[in-house]
Amino acid sequence: MKYISTRGGMEPQQFCDILLAGLAPDGGLAIPESYPHFSADDLQRLSTLNYRELAFEVISRFIDDIPAEELRDLINKTYTAETYCNGREPSKADDITPIIKLEDDLYIQELSNGPTLAFKDMAMQLLGNLFEYVLAKRNETVNILGATSGDTGSAAEYAMRGKKGINVFMLSPFGRMSPFQRAQMFSLQDKNIHNIAVKSMFDGCQDLVKACNKDADFKANYKIGAVNSINWSRIVAQVVYYFKGYFGTVTTVGEPIDFCVPSGNFGNICAGHIARQMGLPIRKLVTATNENDVLDEFFKTGGYYPRKDAETYATSSPSMDISKASNLERFVFDLVGRDAAKLAQMWTDVESGKGFKLDDGTFKKMAEQYGFLSGKSSHADRLDAIREVHEKYGLFIDTHTADGYKAALQTRTPGVKMVIMETALAAKFEETIQEALGTLPNRPEHLKGIENLPQRSTTMEADAVALKKFVIERL
Repeated sequence: MKYISTRGGMEPQQFCDILLAGLAPDGGLAIPESYPHFSADDLQRLSTLNYRELAFEVISRFIDDIPAEELRDLINKTYTAETYCNGREPSKADDITPIIKLEDDLYIQELSNGPTLAFKDMAMQLLGNLFEYVLAKRNETVNILGATSGDTGSAAEYAMRGKKGINVFMLSPFGRMSPFQRAQMFSLQDKNIHNIAVKSMFDGCQDLVKACNKDADFKANYKIGAVNSINWSRIVAQVVYYFKGYFGTVTTVGEPIDFCVPSGNFGNICAGHIARQMGLPIRKLVTATNENDVLDEFFKTGGYYPRKDAETYATSSPSMDISKASNLERFVFDLVGRDAAKLAQMWTDVESGKGFKLDDGTFKKMAEQYGFLSGKSSHADRLDAIREVHEKYGLFIDTHTADGYKAALQTRTPGVKMVIMETALAAKFEETIQEALGTLPNRPEHLKGIENLPQRSTTMEADAVALKKFVIERL
């Protein structure tokens, strides 16, 4: 398995090379030369596997430069009941991503059972183990520079804390995360963890990370790596739970189902697109957005026009307060027939602030060939969804999953199973849950009072020169 850049300017490389690299040298994203494919017989065989076995079957198709048994060991070390028990007895947690049936043909797949109570743990725990393994084999170090809108940061830091040869520099938008999200990150005291609060929205943080990655000398001299969903291994790990969610929902293998995915940076639903390309019988992929509806606009009109910081709203589903969806580039690469020159021109227009509009044929293909739909929510919609799910099903859902619930109801088809991908535990967004229900959601015992722990972070302007100086001074 070799990897190329969406923009055509990278010689094919193996997985371990792109694992540590972040952006491709031409500014594009790494993607396989072709997708592996499972036949109907393969899917039948996979349907009986536990999470670790399934993860190996899927991930090993993308990673062939780590010996199979060593990769299996890394996967088995990652996906344990102890890591994904979320306060439950480990004996009850081995399914890792259990399915909750709300009613006939409507389900939620739990993805919040990891250490930081968010779906990001599903990939980040594996990424931490992969990084440590490859760095040890190569006797190298890496300095991770990442950006978070709320959950990626804590998931990365919990996965990387104390890891040999790894430093983490995590950017977050100043004052834009929930108190719980902020406490999860800023309370960590590990010497290899550095939190930077940037006076900007998430897109500004992400732009700083990309600017540093595009500085070839800085990137090489200071061994800069990435853990954002621009890192391909994040997508690979997330593909697994689409297979697990499918097998845990269907009555008969081969039956088509729909997934609804709250999405900001397009990484989570991009993994669903990859799973579909691999042969998983996904009929529709529904992108759920909040008031920052650039993706909803794209799927409804074919126009992709990212917005500036001043035009990006601070909402009650803050992890989706994003107006530049980095991983959309991977999907559009497939959408335009893997024409790297065409893709590169489109993203040149995006980066210049112009954006682009799909032609009619390509726009039609997006829904008909690739199955994409979308929906969006307001704060009032989220409150209604949280109330409805609690009253009808006795469940607490977080604000992002509430966005997914609304979009799922808008787009579901009678007789077709719809799975809503959970984003995080409701406890991470207590203020909005309290507003909706007049009560607080359950919080795991070990995380009670986390907001009262000592916190440390550095605040800075959105300045790439200052950021590079900060990194260099701490190495």
